[in-house]
Amino acid sequence: MAFENLQKVLISDSLDPCCWKILQDGGLQVVEKQNLSKEELIAELQDCEGLILRSATKVTKDVINAAEKLQVVGRAGTSVDNVNLEAATRKGILVMNTPNGNSLSAAELTCGMIMCLARQFPQATASMKDGKWDRKKFMGTELNGKTLGILGLGRIGREVASFGMETVGYDPIISPEVSASFSNQWLPLEEIWLLCDFITVHTPLLPSMTGLLNDITFALCKKGMHVVNCARRKIVDEGALVQALQSGQRVGTALDMFTEEQSWDRALVDHENVTRCPHLGASTKDAQSCCGEEIAVQFVDMVKGRALVGVVNTSAFSPHTKPWMGLAEALGTQMRAWAGSPKGTIQVVTQGLSLKNARNCLSPAVIVGLLKDTSNYVDVNLVSAKLLVKEAGLKVTTSHNPTVPGEKSGEGLLSVALAGAPYQAVGFVQGTTPVLQALNGAAFRPEVPLHRGLPLLLFRAQPSNPDMLSTMIGLLAEAGVQLLSFQTSVVSNGETWHVMGISFLLPSLDTWKQHVTEAFQFHF
Repeated sequence: MAFENLQKVLISDSLDPCCWKILQDGGLQVVEKQNLSKEELIAELQDCEGLILRSATKVTKDVINAAEKLQVVGRAGTSVDNVNLEAATRKGILVMNTPNGNSLSAAELTCGMIMCLARQFPQATASMKDGKWDRKKFMGTELNGKTLGILGLGRIGREVASFGMETVGYDPIISPEVSASFSNQWLPLEEIWLLCDFITVHTPLLPSMTGLLNDITFALCKKGMHVVNCARRKIVDEGALVQALQSGQRVGTALDMFTEEQSWDRALVDHENVTRCPHLGASTKDAQSCCGEEIAVQFVDMVKGRALVGVVNTSAFSPHTKPWMGLAEALGTQMRAWAGSPKGTIQVVTQGLSLKNARNCLSPAVIVGLLKDTSNYVDVNLVSAKLLVKEAGLKVTTSHNPTVPGEKSGEGLLSVALAGAPYQAVGFVQGTTPVLQALNGAAFRPEVPLHRGLPLLLFRAQPSNPDMLSTMIGLLAEAGVQLLSFQTSVVSNGETWHVMGISFLLPSLDTWKQHVTEAFQFHF
């Protein structure tokens, strides 16, 4: 997916001035307008390919569908709850965040919240402002020796793990081995509820995380347990939390996130055991500067064709797999040229150490090759590929085969096959050029260069017929297709194959094959 034509970016929320400067120095035209209504935002986006925002701007389905030129949405922060990801993905709009920019600020706020819960600083301050001196009322607890449960072991959770308490943690993605690497014991949730003195949440708002702390889990927790939420709204069931606060369970609570910002539950916010902040996790000058710089650099890197980070709605932009993206799309294109409009299961298999973790990154590019320029999916791209492939009646599976020790021939190979059918293509990257190595086990010598988006026409025939090439060019011209390249290659069983690069897929491949077979004894 190329973004070289991205020219104009709208910044719709307040950001550090460095963001504007980096974008402009990178050759982009920048417009800054804040506090836009939905209608004003749509109007501004009519001639913008990019949008950069914080949390105030709401990018709804209506906005996405009305912004015809929009290609990229960048969130200067971690959460993208204010962007309709499903609508953006379906339209092929890339959504990025800044995974590193505010991590330290959010982690430090969390640690400060834990200190507030342990020593009741806000309550003691409010008491003194009322002219009181209630030392006994604000008896606190030491954190030394207490157990902190961390739900979500990403960047922020790992920073909090270094706070100095005994820590245990849970993450649906992070393994126990990775958790142990930063001195944190991974435990299942059912054990964490029973064990912890403090619980802090640092997960994205996945469906499985919504309402994670609820009346059932609060009932399992220790009496007097403290909970901190500086992560996402709706992870904590606020109704259940109010009940726990009022039940005598003495749940200490520190919240920086509320289900409804600026319209919160007064029973929750006004409770004496609740420390509350108005969404301050990223509200430091340092974090805002980092986030503004990070998202601007990502936009410039995208325009310059460099590897991307912070992509939210596709896995296809890993910096390690960039050389193989063209190969993956070309093999998908070749599969479509070879098998017509395939239905069923497409098997994507990587092989070799260099592609050990690449299969999920490369499969969207294979899908683009399979669907692009077909009648219903003309605009399919790396963002929308996985969403649209199901509608096309296809299932894509991915797997990895390690290279046999000492065997170099299997390093960096990518295979695309149609399950249950005699269609399998294998390729690799030679220097920077994608090449076709084999079809159905027949290995080409030399390998056949592949070009992204351009199909190959392959057939077997004796090389001695002097009229073959001119006749084939004529037959292609009759079908409105241009011949772009031609080579012959010998496969492993000694047969000679003729390989033609053509400008686009033949409109009726089966009919065309019949005409060619009548002219020559060709085998496709």
